Amino acid sequence: MVALVAGFCASAALAHNVAAGNAQFIEGISGPAIGPFLYLGAKHMVTGYDHLLYLMGVVFYLTKARDILLFVTLFTLGHSITLLAGVTWSIQANPAIIDMIIGLSVVYKAFENLGGFRDLLPVSIDPRWAVFVFGLCHGLGLATKLQQIALSDEGLMTNLISFNIGVELGQGVALVGVIALLLWWRQSQWFTRQAFVANSLIMTAGFCLAGYHLATMLVAES
Repeated sequence: MVALVAGFCASAALAHNVAAGNAQFIEGISGPAIGPFLYLGAKHMVTGYDHLLYLMGVVFYLTKARDILLFVTLFTLGHSITLLAGVTWSIQANPAIIDMIIGLSVVYKAFENLGGFRDLLPVSIDPRWAVFVFGLCHGLGLATKLQQIALSDEGLMTNLISFNIGVELGQGVALVGVIALLLWWRQSQWFTRQAFVANSLIMTAGFCLAGYHLATMLVAES
């Protein structure tokens, strides 16, 4: 887990970006291209460290299938709304600020898992609303990246929907692995103690992501 989080921190710059080679490929497409956009969407999710860290935090203590389905659906709904609307309607946002918020979403979820809000705040925050709102932020983060690419208007909606479906397929593949790992891990007598350390490391990785993007924004404005 330590090595995993260290890798996330070291690769903060790549957490939510569209790779240069993929960007050039997308810019060369004119018309509907369902297959390529499905692939690119799935690839983005599987390699998106910020998404994976957040989703790991979301399902960390969920044991019932219906709860996992509910929270993942809320995140997916939020993510899809801002991804599609952001690109279609050219909703502008500062990419560094959005990416910083995404990093803080990782911090938020890990801190919640550690019981921080229960111990420090007099009121409880409904985790379902939190997951949905952060889903909106994650989708807007990707939308800001896609807006930096010269997308063809021909077949745009088809390609965006295909990309979004690919993102959700990639999310499903990633979650299967994460949930399988957690099911195995929970059988260990050391899970409770190790869970505290794991969430502390996830929160640290979230701070690394947020700090990197904050520094990027400050440097750009100086």
